[in-house]
Amino acid sequence: MSTPDARPPAPDRRTLIADTAIGLVAAGGLRSLTHRAVDGAARLPAGSTSYYFRTRTALIGACYGRLVELDLEDLEGRDGDAQAGPLDRDGVARILGALLHRWLTEGRARQLARFELSLEAARNPELEPELHRAGLRARARAAGVLTALGAARPQESAELLAAWTDGLLYDRLAGSLARSRPAPDPAELTATVRRMLDAVLAP
Repeated sequence: MSTPDARPPAPDRRTLIADTAIGLVAAGGLRSLTHRAVDGAARLPAGSTSYYFRTRTALIGACYGRLVELDLEDLEGRDGDAQAGPLDRDGVARILGALLHRWLTEGRARQLARFELSLEAARNPELEPELHRAGLRARARAAGVLTALGAARPQESAELLAAWTDGLLYDRLAGSLARSRPAPDPAELTATVRRMLDAVLAP
């Protein structure tokens, strides 16, 4: 039984290293990602990061996997909000709209890191398998939701939804008008997601 002052368990070393690496990339780009920098930022003994992830490629691969884990945790948490009612387009739009709002505000740094790391994979063939596996996990989750909504071709619909979602995030976070746009509005994002769902679910 937990005590009143019980604290959540500390992350394991691999998770701590991946989370720290993601934070470094978000703050300073890939040039800031070194094994030594991760050790210092995570307050780990020198050599800890290289013990778990021998190469920079392995470290970036760990970042990919962790980013998807965090995104799916966010989605699962919002799925729980809809369990009391039937799964319909309005409910899914509300959940995904809230998720996008979170990623554009408190989760902004994580999404910036994801874009930065994805560009690195486009330049480095060794990183492509890790990025591919990470993308499959997210799309599989989306396909499951779209199947429940009656999609005739859920995998194809999931590909479109993922592409539009990434495009929206990039436009709002790093696009040419990102700095001049007003703050993200949950109602606007929900309405946008509803339009996206209507489009991917159209016969």
